[in-house]
This record gives sequence, C-alpha cells and structure tokens, in this order.
Amino acid sequence: MAGRERLYRTEAVILRRSDFGEADRLLTLLTPRYGKLRVIAKGARKTTSRRAGHVELFNRAELQLATGRNLDIVTDAQNIDAYKRLHAELPRLSYAYYVAELLDKLTGDAEENPPLYTLFVNTLAALDSATTLDLVARYFELHLLNLLGYRPNLFNCASCQSPLTEAADRWSPASGGMLCPLCAAREPHALPISLAAFKALRFLQREPLAAIEQLQRLSEPLRRETEHILRATLRPILERDLKSVEFLDAVRFAS
Repeated sequence: MAGRERLYRTEAVILRRSDFGEADRLLTLLTPRYGKLRVIAKGARKTTSRRAGHVELFNRAELQLATGRNLDIVTDAQNIDAYKRLHAELPRLSYAYYVAELLDKLTGDAEENPPLYTLFVNTLAALDSATTLDLVARYFELHLLNLLGYRPNLFNCASCQSPLTEAADRWSPASGGMLCPLCAAREPHALPISLAAFKALRFLQREPLAAIEQLQRLSEPLRRETEHILRATLRPILERDLKSVEFLDAVRFAS
C-alpha cells in the first residue's frame, strides 16, 4: 500500500481476531489512515507474550508493524484504552460485538476513512460508560450509514426531496428514509413510523453522541420502534444476517 514504510506505526482498534498457527493471532484492525488491515501478532497466545494484553478484542492501541509478504506483523503494541467496563459487563460487550460486526461487514479492506475510525472509537467509549446502550447503537447505525453514503433522509422526503412535516408517517427502507404523505401513498411497502420515533431519529442524526443521554427517558416501545426501523434499513444493504444480532438479543432479553 502506498504511503506505508517497511516499519510503520498506527493507532488501531482490534476489530476481530482469531487463532493462527500454534501461538499466533490473526487480527483485523481498524486504523484511521490505512482503513481495515489484517495482520499477524506472532506469539500473542503465549502466556509469556508482552504484547498479548495489548491486542485484545476491541482494545485501542498504538501499534508498530512490519510489512510482510502476505500479512503485516505486529512488532510492538501499547494500549491507549482497554475499555475495561465494556469487557467486564456482558450487555456492553454484546453491543460492542454488534457495532464491530456491522462496521466490518459494510466496509472493505484498506479504505481510508478517518471519520469512520473516530465514530467507532467514540462509540466504544460510549458503550464503556453510557447508560443508554441501545441508543448508542442507534446513533452508530445512523452515522455509519451517513459515512458510507447511505445517509437516511430525515429532513427531506426520500423520494421527491420535499421538506418533511410532522404529517410524515411512513419510512421506506428501499428509498432510504422518510416519505412525505404523497410519496407514501405510492409505496405500499413503506413502514409506519410514529411521530415520536421520527423525532428521535432526527435528534440522533443531528446531535453529537454525548447528547444521547437526553433521550434516556424514551419508552421501551419507542426504542424498539427505532431499532426495528433501522434494522429494516440495514438488512437490504448487508444482504446477510449478522451473527452478533442473535447474541445481542439473547443477552438483552435474558437480563
């Protein structure tokens, strides 16, 4: 890849990992400059490895890598943030698995996207500390779609682009957002959406992540509605089911 030296450093989040050989780990990294990278952490599974604790799943770390013939190799690693509460509490961890898999499935390798890296890091930090985990996930979904060119239409009709009013009450996953009443009448498969859910999604799209705590009093049915709307929007884009959704739902409904 252009711009990469034989030995280079990068900040990264460990997006995915798997065992490789007898003692190594195969890591998928998300980096601000190089996008998604697959690398090898040699000896990381050995109990004596100094790097093992720095390349745990979802850790944010400063890495030094050496370019390899097929895969680059981690030669040094230092934690920036281990998100300890996220790893210690299963509900938080289940949401981390979900946002990581969603990002992984919707992005290709080596696609530079610094705002995407910032969104993911900020989302992990919020999952490590927030009380409204589901709303953190909704924020991530909306802003991930935005950064990948699928920004949901919440202020103008997804079909005719006319400004939306509070009379709008249909959401089109196919068109990518809210429909005005005239366009909704021509799209029989559009989903009904309440005014409260419409306003909540607008708030999440417009406001910074730190503002989501203002929505913590939203009712459970309303939260379920926003989740249903965004899952329906993501499904045709993903073209597959996410393994983490089943895990997330099992953890959430068991608690």
